[in-house]
Amino acid sequence: MNAVLNHQTKFIDLGLIAYQQAWDYQTNLFNSILEIKSANRTAAEGEQQLTDNYLLFCEHPHVYTLGKSGNEENLLIKKEELPAIGATYFHINRGGDITYHGPGQLVGYPILDLENFFTDIHQYMRLLEEAVIQTLQEFEIKAGRIKGLTGVWLDIDDPKKARKICAMGVKTSRWVTLHGFALNVNTDLSYFDKMIPCGINDKAVTSMQKELGRLVDMTEVKNLMKEKLATLFKMNLLA
Repeated sequence: MNAVLNHQTKFIDLGLIAYQQAWDYQTNLFNSILEIKSANRTAAEGEQQLTDNYLLFCEHPHVYTLGKSGNEENLLIKKEELPAIGATYFHINRGGDITYHGPGQLVGYPILDLENFFTDIHQYMRLLEEAVIQTLQEFEIKAGRIKGLTGVWLDIDDPKKARKICAMGVKTSRWVTLHGFALNVNTDLSYFDKMIPCGINDKAVTSMQKELGRLVDMTEVKNLMKEKLATLFKMNLLA
């Protein structure tokens, strides 16, 4: 573990960015942290470098992504038909099954060295969920967790009404995190009809816009999420 913990976390808003470009960007940050950790293993005492932490926010053009253990059959549209709906497809290295990203959805990629915070993947996932739950609470949307299912849900006590509002999928290596969460704010939910979200075929998907019956200010959602994440993780966010 790092001799000196670094809670400073650089916040970067990438705006609307192609999925491949964002994937490359976060992967470069991820690898740079791993390189520092590798060098620290052989560095003399007192010469070890602090590892960096990053919090990336963005939106993506329409894209479907499949996790490493996902089932391609959960994409219900043929890949050659994707250009007709302006969408792309990627098979990636996070956990979880298939998910969708698109405009109006807040995607968050925390690239953290958890050794700066705590070494517990379960705690990491629950805190990401908690930040979303607390953010939704600010809009008077009551959300929570469903046992055995990752992400954030509404009407968690009614299996027939339960619907997902935020999906999550992460990868970690030597306690460094990659990928993250996708919160449906003003998302076009019709794109979810062309997949079985996260491989779960008996639960609906929703958005803040649908629940509130109005467009939601994305900047307000971003600011609240930043605040909740910083508080829960005890981050010192740097612009």
